[in-house]
Amino acid sequence: MGDAWRSSGGGGRWVVLFPTSDLTAADRQVLDQIDRMRAALRHAVRSPAKWMAGLGKFLTADAVAASNSIEGFKVATVDVEDLMEGESEVDISQENREETLAYQRMVTYIQTLHDVEDFSYSKGLLNSLHWMLQGHRHSVRRPAGQWRKGPVYVTDARDPSIAAYTAPDAPLVAHLMQELIDWLNESDGTHALVRAAMAHLHLVCIHPWADGNGRMSRSLQTLMIARESVLAPEFSSIESWLGRPGNTWEYYRELGDRGSQYQPDQDVSGWIRFNLTAYHQQAQTVQGRLARSGRVWSCLAAFSAGQGLDERTVTALHDVAVAGRVRRSRYQHGEALSLQQAQRDLRDLTAADILQPVGRTRARYYTAGRQFPQDAIDIAQTPMTLTHPYRD
Repeated sequence: MGDAWRSSGGGGRWVVLFPTSDLTAADRQVLDQIDRMRAALRHAVRSPAKWMAGLGKFLTADAVAASNSIEGFKVATVDVEDLMEGESEVDISQENREETLAYQRMVTYIQTLHDVEDFSYSKGLLNSLHWMLQGHRHSVRRPAGQWRKGPVYVTDARDPSIAAYTAPDAPLVAHLMQELIDWLNESDGTHALVRAAMAHLHLVCIHPWADGNGRMSRSLQTLMIARESVLAPEFSSIESWLGRPGNTWEYYRELGDRGSQYQPDQDVSGWIRFNLTAYHQQAQTVQGRLARSGRVWSCLAAFSAGQGLDERTVTALHDVAVAGRVRRSRYQHGEALSLQQAQRDLRDLTAADILQPVGRTRARYYTAGRQFPQDAIDIAQTPMTLTHPYRD
């Protein structure tokens, strides 16, 4: 670990975790804007609108798809949604299926922890989460649910023979993780979003497991944001923002700026600024999706009424407009219908040329037919504009 074990001065305490950098005036201004947006979203997401539950599921699926994509597991958000509904006939590789379902189970459990009263962070909790994520890959060489027993490296994306980062030696991991757990359980007055960003950095740099460290670090950040209880947990993650290609590159660059070895006694203001940008733009994105989903729903409700369709069919039409397709199982679960009711509705929509079936039997899904209202699709596909909080 070398010179990472440096005294922080004064009391002579050894530095083992990154010190949280002081916020600049610009940082505080951006954080105030984030707080205002999240407060507004808190009220919006409590709306009884029928499409709100679907949006929450989409955001969870998008976070899973994005975080997995950073690690090279490419599954479209709509396919993740289908897997979350228990759909078996999804056209993806077995490896991608296993990774998606494992991460989705862990994220779902994290979401349930947002309001647990006697909650605390512990070695057991973190290793249990890791087992949910990596248990299907457990082996003697790469154990799941326990600290690694050997070295671990992050290789350079341009040349796998080069170590872009070498994690602390394995014998130090238990001590470093205990320091982190103690820090997680102690409130120091720092804003919750800044603490969540720092927890991400601490964990990803300690790299305590043989594999899965990136997703675990992003999930810990999500858990801490959810525990803040400002927003429902499915609206709290920034993982989908991190998974956008340009942002992923910036994410790796920010981590790379921390050095090729564990050196916690350094200025991390750039990391905090990067995360504040992520929080800000993700809040903008959720606001945009809320507004757009509402407009699409209103458009389809008017269309449905004009066509004499049952109001419940708007749920299926909304999925087609927003996600590009709907499956029978998703529509059935969303409207709590019987199998026969869901099949009959989709058959009637197909007969009216509003929907078009693709595939056969269990693999079948439905896309927009020739009579599907184009204005709803146009609303759904209109791109939103994001501002950069430090530039605009």
